[in-house]
Amino acid sequence: MKKKKSFPGQSSVSRREFLQTSAGAAAAFTISPRHARGGPGFVAPSDKLNIAAIGAGGKGRSDIAAVSTENIVALCDVDDVKMADTLKRAKEQAEKMQAEGNGNGKNPLEKSKKYKDFREMLDKQKDIDAVTVSTPDHTHAIAAMTAIKHGKHVFVQKPLTWSVGEARILREAAKKAGVITQMGNQGHAGEGIRLIVEWLEDGAIGDVREVQCWTNRPVWKTGMDRPEEIPSVPSTLDWNLWLGPAPFRPYHPSYAPWAWRAWCDFGTGALGDMGAHIFDIPYHALKMEYPTTVEASSSKFNNESWPVAEVVRYEFPEREGLPPVKLTWYDGGMMPKRPEAIEPGRKMGDSDGGVLFIGDKGLLMCGCYGSQPRLVPETFMQEYKRPPKTIPRSPGIHEEWVQCIKEGKQATSNFEYASKLTETMMIGNIAVRMAPKNITLEWDGKKGEFTNMPEANEFLMREYLNGYKL
Repeated sequence: MKKKKSFPGQSSVSRREFLQTSAGAAAAFTISPRHARGGPGFVAPSDKLNIAAIGAGGKGRSDIAAVSTENIVALCDVDDVKMADTLKRAKEQAEKMQAEGNGNGKNPLEKSKKYKDFREMLDKQKDIDAVTVSTPDHTHAIAAMTAIKHGKHVFVQKPLTWSVGEARILREAAKKAGVITQMGNQGHAGEGIRLIVEWLEDGAIGDVREVQCWTNRPVWKTGMDRPEEIPSVPSTLDWNLWLGPAPFRPYHPSYAPWAWRAWCDFGTGALGDMGAHIFDIPYHALKMEYPTTVEASSSKFNNESWPVAEVVRYEFPEREGLPPVKLTWYDGGMMPKRPEAIEPGRKMGDSDGGVLFIGDKGLLMCGCYGSQPRLVPETFMQEYKRPPKTIPRSPGIHEEWVQCIKEGKQATSNFEYASKLTETMMIGNIAVRMAPKNITLEWDGKKGEFTNMPEANEFLMREYLNGYKL
């Protein structure tokens, strides 16, 4: 494979260097006054961004902490309990740091304005530069699009969207608006994926025509029927805002705050949850774009909640001088056949999953997020002369996004890339829906449609309800 810098637009700066030049570590929730701007839309590298968080509880807490070298000026969450928990933890962290001789002990999020509806937040608060989106999958697109329409830079947790159509719409909107975007698949900013790209481009295992990906997910209960009982909505939760553009159904604790991942109307299953981490590795390293076919098999599926276990098979055509490749995804305890070259007693991947590249000269294996990449067997790894590190390294998925906003260039998991990765995962989910038909779906990536099963196209985009429009 030809060597080239495979993460365009990224400068070479380490995480340590980034944090040393910032006002403080992200975990400190450090907030300081904003400097004057040099003009509309201009952010000098020395300035702090004004960032708002959509989804302040749950995963939002770590996203807020990761960008807290900047000014966190607004917090939005539909659940008062989640909001209160985030504020409480920030206060406790500040007090802990003060006890250790750092900071003044004040809650850095106390002065952040609080909202329940991100639309109200973006309409009212004009000082916001950028937004993080850490909501359930089904509201990723509408939250991100609303921010983009207001000219804000956007960081969205993985997967980028709930559907193929949303991914394509977001990609074009971000491109037109000229905003800096990033999806929160942290392995894409890691060392492992860069080593894998460098080794593959060095020809370490020759041409790759087959890839196996697997995960231990789902670790949540799934495969259930819709609950029949209708409990009261907690007084702290705005259930209609939580539903967003999705079809109405009564509140049930099996949906919120966490188990929404299992439900087809809200989450994207194990493939959507972990594919952005695991699938990302071969998708990027092998320069994949649109598959030509996809088929799936699964445990029992009721079209309400995603199956307990799935196997999804993709075929990708030749691209940039690389041969066609078959990629297989396994979840729910399903695993690829163990190659004889892997030594007895050696674990395949890590506890969260892994990737196995099968080349015509050998094997390359890694864990989830691209962790611990190794040539297989270990004797092959020991004999291999590693190439120079030619790909720029990243300070981290959040830090890189902040840095790119200040430097006016795109991040590495920007919506141009992330939308296509997400689209590929979502057509895999459609294949799971179509699995009882026992047919291989043919995908036209340029047109964005299945060519041999029109009914599958019905799942490419949902009707937006409750007054929401992309």
